[in-house]
Amino acid sequence: MNIIDIKNLYKTYNDSEVKVHAVNGVDLSFEKGEFAAIVGPSGSGKTTLLNMLGGLDQPTEGSILIDGTDLSQLKSSQLIDFRMRNIGFVFQAYNLIPVLTAKENVEFIMHLQNRPKAERESRTMELLKAVGLEGRENSRPNKLSGGQQQRVAVARALASKPKFVLADEPTANLDSKSTENLLDIMEELNRKENVTFIFSTHDQRVMNKAHRVITLEDGKIISDVRKN
Repeated sequence: MNIIDIKNLYKTYNDSEVKVHAVNGVDLSFEKGEFAAIVGPSGSGKTTLLNMLGGLDQPTEGSILIDGTDLSQLKSSQLIDFRMRNIGFVFQAYNLIPVLTAKENVEFIMHLQNRPKAERESRTMELLKAVGLEGRENSRPNKLSGGQQQRVAVARALASKPKFVLADEPTANLDSKSTENLLDIMEELNRKENVTFIFSTHDQRVMNKAHRVITLEDGKIISDVRKN
């Protein structure tokens, strides 16, 4: 069963009176539990597609349905609430709140959802243990390495048990060892939590790890390969 259905999707910009299709007629779907990478050269439309999929940007034309909900039909306040409850985000620059500890960063989204304190604490500690940061829960971001900060970001993205996680170039600022460690953790969480991960990446190591690789060029899908 598909949790995401993208149909005839366009994102068009006017550049000096010339229309530029950053995303150009994309049809795509994702099933629950996928571990997929969207790849392609700079300017191919990867990040634009991810931003529309996350409800951070609006398409010029076409539709994105998430479990049957059409994002384009949601008002701004509804979209914010929908994102908070259904989509996890992992960014290239980590985007942790610097004054909060690792534990508080992971708990933050659950605070916004008004989850009970006991549930928040249990889920947070479960995830910090899963990403290998048990014992570092009281450390602020500036006391953690880049790899550790990104692992906190992964735990935060999963805290609310989203339908899927969008990871935009999550390994771009990491060394090889941190990248391999992060990808192993994300693959294990993908399996354990049965949550869909969708990466935007230039990183060959992410492509190698992904179970499905979708290649974009000039805003169009030129290949979609599922690995055995």
